[in-house]
Amino acid sequence: MARKKTEYIFIHCSATRPSQDWVDAKEIDKWHRERGFFGIGYTFVITRSGKVEEGRDIDEPTASQKGYNHNSISICMVGGVTEDDIHKAEDNFTEKQWEGLKDLLIGMMRKYPDAKVVGHNEFSPKECPSFDVQKYMKENF
Repeated sequence: MARKKTEYIFIHCSATRPSQDWVDAKEIDKWHRERGFFGIGYTFVITRSGKVEEGRDIDEPTASQKGYNHNSISICMVGGVTEDDIHKAEDNFTEKQWEGLKDLLIGMMRKYPDAKVVGHNEFSPKECPSFDVQKYMKENF
C-alpha cells in the first residue's frame, strides 16, 4: 500500500560500532526480518563509505518510528554508538556519510518540500541518531 502523504523525513542511526563498516541495507534487512518485520524498515541506508542504498520502496510506509510510519520516509546512518559500549551514543559518522546525507536530503526535500526533517530522538525517548538533527539542518540548509 502506497503512502498517501509524506510529512516527515526521519533520520536514524543503526546503533552499530564505527568498526562495523560492513553493515549495509542488506544486513539491516536481515536484522529486521529476524525481528519479525517483512523487510528493512528504512527507506534509505547510508553506509560508512557514504554510499546511499535503497531500503524499503520510497512509496511504501516505513517501519522505523512508531506512530509515524504512515506519513514518513526514513534514512539510517550506519554507526552511532561507541566502539566500547553499544549503549553509549556517539556521533562517529564519516565525512563521506555526511556528504551522502546532504545530497540525499537535497533530493528528498525537493521531492517532499513540505516534509520536516527530524531525528528519531525528537519523537521517541532514544538518542538515535546520535546527533542533533535540527542543529545539523540549521548549519547545512
